[in-house]
Amino acid sequence: MIHIEHLTFNSFQTNCFVLWDETGKCVIADPGCSSDKETSRIKELLTEKNLEPVCILLTHCHFDHTYGVAELARSYDIPVYAGKEETFTVETTNPYICRNFGLPLPEEFSMNLVSEGDTVEAGSLRFEVLDTPGHSKGGLCWLERNEKVLLSGDTLFAGAIGRTDHPGGDYDVLMRSIFEKLLMLDGDTRVLPGHGPSSDIATERMTNPFLLPFNEPYED
Repeated sequence: MIHIEHLTFNSFQTNCFVLWDETGKCVIADPGCSSDKETSRIKELLTEKNLEPVCILLTHCHFDHTYGVAELARSYDIPVYAGKEETFTVETTNPYICRNFGLPLPEEFSMNLVSEGDTVEAGSLRFEVLDTPGHSKGGLCWLERNEKVLLSGDTLFAGAIGRTDHPGGDYDVLMRSIFEKLLMLDGDTRVLPGHGPSSDIATERMTNPFLLPFNEPYED
């Protein structure tokens, strides 16, 4: 059985999820904590729940999703997994955005680069990589297929899709990622996005206004 804790960090209200099984082994997804106080919230949760962090999973490497990565990876001596093209985001996209908006860059960290079909395990949980570029050059989603849980990052939101105007973004690529990878999943798959409330695949198929040409009516 999967357990999920949802935290929200930084001025961009970026979602971070801690997911674990009955053994207490856990993954930390997209820790965008931008201050010591926010980082402490994750550390306190791990202590309170007696959790053993196995790794950090990144859906993409935009600054607001990675502010806390270096500190947590160092504190727990755990690997960080990200898409194979996300070096572009770290080297090009983040400097461009942060320079234009006067924001600090995340502290540098090492990444283990993954791609479609790769898996990362934490106890009985098995997170599968779905390559879903478009919001960023190497964006991906993490699917726990048995538990029907999808970490969708900024690819798919409740009632929206990710922006594509930053360097490395591509609208057509994003839409292919959503239609060919995500909307094909079981309808009761939970969608845990990078911002905003959670959803499920069936709801997004039928009601997401950005996917209107393919919306399906509710069945009686």
